This record gives sequence, C-alpha cells and structure tokens, in this order.
Amino acid sequence: MPLLLLVAGSAAIAAAARRTPVPAPLLLVAAGLVFSYVPGVPEYTLDPDIVLPLVLPPLLHSAATDSSYLDLRAQLRPVALLSVGYVLFATFVVGWAAYQLVPGLSLTGALVLGAVVAPPDAVAATAVARRVGLPSRITTILQGESLVNDATAITAYRVALAAAIGEGASWAGGIGEFLLAAVGGVAVGLVLMVPIHWLRTHLKEPLLQNTLSLLIPFVAYAAAEQFHASGVLAVVVVALFLGHRAWEVDFATRLQEDAVWKMVAFVLESSVFALIGLQLRVVVKGLGEYEGGDAAWYAVAVFLVVVASRFVWVYPAMFLPRLLSARIREREENPTWKGPFVIAWAGMRGVVSLAIAFSIPETLHGGEEPFPGRNLILFLTFTTVIGTLVVQGVTLPPLIRMLRLPGRDPQAETLAEANAQAQASRAAERRLDELLSDERNALPEPLADRLRRVLERRRNAVWERLGQVNPITGETVDDTYRRLSREMISAEREIFVKLRDGRYIDDEMLRTLLRRLDLEEAAAYREAA
Repeated sequence: MPLLLLVAGSAAIAAAARRTPVPAPLLLVAAGLVFSYVPGVPEYTLDPDIVLPLVLPPLLHSAATDSSYLDLRAQLRPVALLSVGYVLFATFVVGWAAYQLVPGLSLTGALVLGAVVAPPDAVAATAVARRVGLPSRITTILQGESLVNDATAITAYRVALAAAIGEGASWAGGIGEFLLAAVGGVAVGLVLMVPIHWLRTHLKEPLLQNTLSLLIPFVAYAAAEQFHASGVLAVVVVALFLGHRAWEVDFATRLQEDAVWKMVAFVLESSVFALIGLQLRVVVKGLGEYEGGDAAWYAVAVFLVVVASRFVWVYPAMFLPRLLSARIREREENPTWKGPFVIAWAGMRGVVSLAIAFSIPETLHGGEEPFPGRNLILFLTFTTVIGTLVVQGVTLPPLIRMLRLPGRDPQAETLAEANAQAQASRAAERRLDELLSDERNALPEPLADRLRRVLERRRNAVWERLGQVNPITGETVDDTYRRLSREMISAEREIFVKLRDGRYIDDEMLRTLLRRLDLEEAAAYREAA
C-alpha cells in the first residue's frame, strides 16, 4: 500500500506541475519534504538494494536510448573530463574539506562522503535540460556526463569504503578496481549489445519485443555486476547501441516501445524525486550527536564546496585543452564563458547519491564498532541533494534567459528536415516506379496515385511549416492542419460509435476501426509536429 501511495501521489503531483512554471522535480521534492512530516504518512526508507539494481538501470536505459551516440562521440573529451575527471576531483576536494571541517570525522569517512556527493544525477540533468531548452552541445555534455559518472562515483565509493571499514585499500588497488569496473562494464555491454539487437530484430511479435526491451537494462546491469564490473556502463553501452540502430526494428515495436518507456520513465522519475523529499524525517531522526547549529553549518559548507569545486574544474577542463592543442583550436569553435558557467551551475545531485549513502554499513569491519559519522554523512548527502536541486534547479532557467545563450534555430532545423525529406521522397519515388514497372506489382492507377500523393504530402508538409501564421486565428499551418485532421477523425469516430450502439457493427470491428483512426491521427500529429 505505501508503494502504491508513493507512485500515485508522485504521478499526480508531476502531472499538476505541467500546468505550473515550476519544474516537476522541484515540486516533487518540495511535496516530499512536506509530506514526510504529515501524520499518517508512512516512513519511506530509501533501500539501495532496490534503487541501484532496479530503479537506476531503466532510468539510464531510457536516457541513453534518447541520447545521440554520434553527438556523444563528438563531445567525448568534455564528457570524459566531467564524468571521470570531475567526479574524482570532487571526491578528493569535498572529502578533504569535510575532514578539515568536521571534528572526529576520519579522512576515509570524509572521502566516502566525497564519493557519495560527487556525481551529478542523470535523472535531474535530463529533466532540467528538457525543461529549460539548453543549447544542443551543452545538453549533450550534461547528458553524457550523467550517464557515465555514476560508474566513476560508485567505484570511488567502494575504494574509500574498503579503507574506512578496515579492509585495506591502496592506490594501486583502487586504480585496478576502477579499471576493472570501467573496462569490464564496457566489455559486457559490447558483448551483449549485438545478440540483444539481433533478437530484437528477429522477434516478430511487438509484445514480445517490448517485453525484451523492459528486461534489457536489468540483464545488462546484473551481468556486469556478476563480474564485479560497472553495471552502469554496461547499461549505457547497450542502450546507446540499441538507440543508434532503432531504425532496424519494425514500426509497431517502435510505436509501442516509445509509449511504454515514456510511461516507465515518468513513473520512476516522479517517484524518485518524491522519495528524495520523503527522506527528511528518516535522515534527521538518525542525526544524533550532530544535531543543532553545527550540523547546519556543516551542511552549508559542504554544499558550497560541492558547487565551487565544479566551477574550479569546469573552466580549466573547457579552456586548457584549447591552449595546449592547436588541432583542437582549428577543429572547434572558441567557447565563451557562458556555456561553461551553465554546465558548472547545472550540477544537480539526485537519488543515486542518496542510494549510495544509505548503502554505507552501520558497523566497521568485524561488526562491533559503529561506522564513524554515518548519520552525518547521510544528513550531508541529503542536504547537498536538496540544496542543488532547489537552489540550482530554481535559478537555472532564469540564468539561461539572462545569459541569452544561443538556442536551437527552429528555422534552420526545419530547413534541414525539409531537405532530408525531399531526398528521401525522391528515393521512394524512384523505388515506386521500379516496383510498378514489374507486372507482379501491378496496381490500379487510383491506388498508385494514392501512394504518390502520400509521398507528396510528406514532402510538402515540412516545407509548409516554414510559412506564415494565419492572420485571423494566429495559428501556424501546423496547428490548422492538426486541428482540421482531428475534427475530421472525431466526426468519423462518433459515427463508428453510433453504429456500434445501433448494433450495425460489433465491438471487435469498432476497435479495429478506432485503431486505424488512432494511427491516422498519430501520423497527422507527427507530420505537423
């Protein structure tokens, strides 16, 4: 019952957020904070054994399949510098700062805290990037970073934790574990992606294909973890490959898959952000000896160090390679200070940091002595996550507007789409002429003309989007076309229902006719959109 309440409540709040200027993640976190102290609301303790293997893989899979492999490859250097370099840098900087600030906190315990709060969250970055309409290059860098940095942070956490609980850890061992996780995760992904894609293209039932699609992230994650490799990287590698080759899967599967994964991502993202807010009562209750002004000071200090360390890393990572390499200067445009500023400010933390923090054992090696500062680490992780989501999440949209970053050029994108559609239509016309010249493909002329008109309509629809708005209604050509199509289809739909009610057709025939109209309405919407 508590799980149903969490999912239903978070989905309702996320849906309501779409009618407000407030981003859904922030409203969900705020609602979670409020409801955590409402009498009768169950105590939701974030279980890392559920979040890491069951929630993180589908969210990463959904984000990676929506990402562009080619764009990520073009931005490989900044993505690698952020997802690996920055996470390790933040681990040491935040850890050293916490060690200096908090009396009694060991260096290894402080480094555990540093690794926990180091990675910006994939869910938060994707949600904010979609909402504020960041330039494509910045969006690619943030998404690429958030897809990979969890693997770096989890590995750094394991190394720091091994030292903290007394299992011993050396620099050589830490580097070896990092390489095993990174190389092993990528290797598992490379091994799995081809047979999984082959199976997807050879299954003929869309329901079976979509069932497989839902299982893929869990299979990739579990397979990598069996070899002590990074399940995160395995999921990302497989998802990027499948997204890049999605055109080879039949259309029915793509239609269903798109709807299924949108629903899964919506439910999980909504629940995750609500769950973050609901941790307040759990975290504060266990704070113990650190209650009061000292804990608040530590929280503010760690938050400031987390934010400042990102600025300290991002600007050199963006500009130093240009100073050191003439090839980079020739190949890439000179960035302004604005893009790195947005990248630095967009480092929101999320549920992965909390899940890792909750996985810290309660006792040291041997099980007798409690883990020093565990409750404080949980509290500082929570305040850092909330601070970055609220402070940076709220201020990021106005910051982007104030900086006036050049966004996407809709006119140029529409022109490129029109040119691509024109080339594709010409190829389709040539292929149609070849097929119709064969006697085995003979069609009555009206049907052959219908095929040609479909091509012509697709080709012209994109060019028409470059036209002016209607001076009377203010509608664009797209809006008018979509509205008229829906009105016509609605009229047909009403007649079909009346015929069913009058027993002229049965329900099975009604469903067939309605599905045909649904596909036509979807096609009309896609052409206009």
